[in-house]
Amino acid sequence: MAKKGSKYPTFLVKSAVKEFAKSQNMMVGSDAYGAINEKIGQMLSTAAGRCKDNKRKTLKAYDI
Repeated sequence: MAKKGSKYPTFLVKSAVKEFAKSQNMMVGSDAYGAINEKIGQMLSTAAGRCKDNKRKTLKAYDI
C-alpha cells in the first residue's frame, strides 16, 4: 500500500532493495524507500503518457 500522501501505490519490494544495498556493502535509510517508489512512479507515469501518445495500451520497454 502507498504511504499516506503519496500519489503512487507501492511498486518496490523492500527486501529486494535491502538485498541490493547489502551486495554493495551499504545500508538503506528508511526515507529511501519512499524516494525510490516516487521515482518509479514518475518513470511509469512518463511511460504511460508516451504509450497513450502513440495510441497504444501496452507499456513497452522503449516507453521507459
